[in-house]
Amino acid sequence: MLPSTMTSTFAATLGLFSLTLIYICYKAANDVRLIVSPQGCRMSWMSPSYLLQHEFNTSWTPLARRYSLWLYREVGWDPSQVMGVPVLFIPGNAGSSHQVRSIASSAARQYFSSPFIISSDFTGRAIQSLDFFAVEFNEDLSAFHGPTIESQIKYSAAAIPYILSHYPPNTRIIVMGHSMGGIVGTALLPSDDISALITMSTPHTLPPARFDASVDEIYRRNAESLMNDPTPVVSICGGATDMMIPSESCILPDPGDGNSGSAIYRRTVFTSALEGAWTGVGHREMVWCHQVRWRVARAALELGGANSDIDMAVILDTWLSRNGRLLPPAAGVDMSDAATYEALPEGLNLVLRKPTGSRTYLLPVPRALETNATFVLFVSRGSIPPISPQHSTKLQALPYFCVRRATSPTRQSSEPVSCVPLEPSTLKLLPSPILGKPFPVPDEGSDESEGVVLFEATVPHTPSGVEDAWIGIHVNAADEDGWVFGGFDETRTFQSDIGLFDIIAGGAKLSLQPTEQNFVRRHITFPKLLSNALVVYTLTPKSVRPITSCAHSLSLLPPLLMHRSHPAETHYYRLEHETSVALHTHASAPYIPISRLSLTYSSELWIYSIGTDCEDVNEFIMAVDWWTSIGRIATRYPTTLISWGVGVVALLMFRAWRESREGSMPNVSQSLVAFICGFLPKLLAASFVIALLPLGPEYYLGTRGEPFLGLLAPVLLVVATGLVYVSWWLILLLMRYDDLGMPRSTIVSLVFISFLVFLVVPWQIAFMGCWSIHLHTCASSAHQKPYPGIVPSVQSTPIEPRERFDGCEVDMQGIEPKEIEPSEQQDVRQAQNLATITDTLDATQAYHENTHLLLLMTWLLPLSMPVLAVWVRTLMTAGYTAPFNGDHNVFKVAPFLVLVEFTSHRKSALLSHRNGGSYIHWGYLIVACVSFLLGSREAYRVFDVVSLCIGCASIVKFSPIRFARHIAT
Repeated sequence: MLPSTMTSTFAATLGLFSLTLIYICYKAANDVRLIVSPQGCRMSWMSPSYLLQHEFNTSWTPLARRYSLWLYREVGWDPSQVMGVPVLFIPGNAGSSHQVRSIASSAARQYFSSPFIISSDFTGRAIQSLDFFAVEFNEDLSAFHGPTIESQIKYSAAAIPYILSHYPPNTRIIVMGHSMGGIVGTALLPSDDISALITMSTPHTLPPARFDASVDEIYRRNAESLMNDPTPVVSICGGATDMMIPSESCILPDPGDGNSGSAIYRRTVFTSALEGAWTGVGHREMVWCHQVRWRVARAALELGGANSDIDMAVILDTWLSRNGRLLPPAAGVDMSDAATYEALPEGLNLVLRKPTGSRTYLLPVPRALETNATFVLFVSRGSIPPISPQHSTKLQALPYFCVRRATSPTRQSSEPVSCVPLEPSTLKLLPSPILGKPFPVPDEGSDESEGVVLFEATVPHTPSGVEDAWIGIHVNAADEDGWVFGGFDETRTFQSDIGLFDIIAGGAKLSLQPTEQNFVRRHITFPKLLSNALVVYTLTPKSVRPITSCAHSLSLLPPLLMHRSHPAETHYYRLEHETSVALHTHASAPYIPISRLSLTYSSELWIYSIGTDCEDVNEFIMAVDWWTSIGRIATRYPTTLISWGVGVVALLMFRAWRESREGSMPNVSQSLVAFICGFLPKLLAASFVIALLPLGPEYYLGTRGEPFLGLLAPVLLVVATGLVYVSWWLILLLMRYDDLGMPRSTIVSLVFISFLVFLVVPWQIAFMGCWSIHLHTCASSAHQKPYPGIVPSVQSTPIEPRERFDGCEVDMQGIEPKEIEPSEQQDVRQAQNLATITDTLDATQAYHENTHLLLLMTWLLPLSMPVLAVWVRTLMTAGYTAPFNGDHNVFKVAPFLVLVEFTSHRKSALLSHRNGGSYIHWGYLIVACVSFLLGSREAYRVFDVVSLCIGCASIVKFSPIRFARHIAT
């Protein structure tokens, strides 16, 4: 056994270590958005005005006293009256109705080319302008409080029929939601009045604050709607740049998980994959980032002209989530109108720089071409209809499959060339990073005129009786900047066996075959590489011919890396010699439901390059980015740390209550030192073993038994234990300076407080009051000195033998006092001494018990205090008379009210073994199990179990039949 001084020093060192690690995690988390996914957004500008909808009053909903509805109008562009398609914008946690201004302004300025003049893009089409309504929730903290979300749902549901009352019958509304506003919007489904739902930075599958059971109930209802309701839904996610929610929770559940072959439209798109954006976007920036807001506004404008769910699906895929599933039909031209034809020699790629005029180029299909070969076409700054940059040049390329049938012996002239449109397998816009500038450019991002259109198509099988086959490229240009490249590609997929443990063992090197052509399209897969939101990899490219500057390179497209680990998530990087990029994903993550699309081991890389005379990447070095991985872990486990802290305290109390069976309970410091130096090493080993079990994502660490991530369990346990030790330091400091003169509680006050909780205040406020009173009780007991010096035990007090006392009462009346013999005086003094020692032991026992309970209540504060912030915020914004729905369950706080009442009046222990609780300590073991296994995902269960444990102990203590004594015997 180590000396007490050494063990105390070790425990203090553990506390300091935990604080240091918390600070490191904080710094690493702040660096994630700068290193992993830097933001390139251009600020948006507008001329806003807001019209309050006075007619939407209490005749529509009683919540009109608390909330309000506004109509946005762009000054000088929008008329005052409504005239188009209605849109309802719902802000999120602490959000404002004014956040609608960026998207609404963009919609107005896209629809009108100048004030009240409709743009040529919409002239002659059955598309109207948009009328943006926005609900004002007074910046409610809805993420922490289910009843607040329910109030917002009711108000938004009432706002929809009011808005539609201003439009012709059968008009439908588009709903947009930011952050928790997306949860409110999803809760409005199913509804025949809603045509589509667009959410931005919305945590659909995991609540950001998991302290309220009613929030989980809302999420459960939303999950059913998302799986079954046919309303088209799109979720836009900001990726690693969003530091307020984990972006893996932004991914919509796939309807195919529960309904095979489902045609329900659900799309998730990360802004790093959003065409024209190609950047991570922060949580608050999502509503004003220009590269995002104009596409959202354009999609909403186009939705106004849709006649069916299929039309809306095509529109949403076109403007927000083009992933190859709903490509528009390929456009074509009459080949007979082409002025000239030019057939290229076999094996030669089409390369046009600043093309002019109209011309068709025929690329012969090689006869030795392999089956399923791909034809690839790139167009820079131009279009391959219907895909193009927003502000593209007049350069246009149209791909065809052309054949000429064999000449008949009876015919003297050759057969004409016949062409049909070539159907794409991939048609999307790629970024074109500018050499010498970072990508994306900070505070600027990509311009609407930038981008390279990528067209990929499987080369059709040449039919029988065909003499020649070509891929035809019809090019229209007007001598503007841009280029065209086309060629056949027989790239095979390169499968790498690199795994995470290979990388940890010393880094992994991936060598690529040198390119022999001036065009490269490489595909690399990593079926054994862990793809988890907690792990970030660095990929360092190396080139065969590195040069110091590529500014004067003649390459059309310098090496561009596309990383894809999920159908919704794609990241682009510009590859430069020995310049590392951060590979990360949100495909799988802790506490996220399992989906068939979220593969734990799956990742792929595509490398595109054309004319790489500058740099030709032929090797990659892969390593784990430990700094940013720590930052990612830190943002996923704060709730876990709180729950595990409660679990550590519960284990302390379990051990302390067991020791009380021997007659004395250790103080908190002794319990902590004994736990850290005795039980903690065993618990660390057990925590790692449990982490290796294939538990579901809602349990424990949520890592489903991944071996590498199992190491997080001992680390989190050490940090939680150290923080418990630090919290005890703070409690001692508070008790030292606690001089509050608090009145004693009474039964009347208990009834009064319960009445207030039942009608007015939330029970969390009452718990805060319980904690404050109990802190004062412990501080008052600590300041008292009932016995000078070291408190002796009953066993250490010598008692001389004396005659047995038969227990009979003696009537002293009428008995004359007599002189007390010396031996009798000694007996009296010993009896008084024994009574003093017994009282001191009882007081000491009660103090140790109370301080253990105070430590437990302190760790329950983070689970209940968020609602206090919600309540205060509601009083400040909605007025002191505004009703605060929910959280009036007095039974949740009643055990603590009884506990405070008892400890403030009596100096004896309440819950110890000697006072009738021989089996009560097993309740703390149950609390620990719930905290470790369930508390990370459902933290509200931890408080419920603790309350139940304290309640059962109180019932046992005050039971008339002393049930606990019967158990003990």
